Amino acid sequence: MSEQEPSPRELDVLKALWALGSGSVREVHRRMCPDGELAFNTVQTLLRIMEEKGLVRHRAEGRTFVYEPTYSRDRVASRLLHRVFDGALEQVVLSLLQAKETSEEELRGLERLIATARRQKGSRGQGKKGGD
Repeated sequence: MSEQEPSPRELDVLKALWALGSGSVREVHRRMCPDGELAFNTVQTLLRIMEEKGLVRHRAEGRTFVYEPTYSRDRVASRLLHRVFDGALEQVVLSLLQAKETSEEELRGLERLIATARRQKGSRGQGKKGGD
């Protein structure tokens, strides 16, 4: 599989697949283009090219190909973190907080996510110490 990054249009297809989990060309087309902005054949061609690039894979269900992403949101985020912010996580968070009005509820949600990440890191660290 190649290490190619998705184009902006391919990223739109991936967003549809991430939301769907997996889907046929028709389902991806409907999700991506509710007002028919792109032709069905265009989405079909994009998915075929994306499979050649290793961004998606398909399985056959009867005569229908069902596609699923092999390129994850986490991978997109990781590339952004390293390419734009040189791996500085705090700079990413700061930039996002400055770029968008954030509600108290969203900030509390972020605090919960950080607390969960902290607990997970702590439990992984304790497991390593016990094996020494």
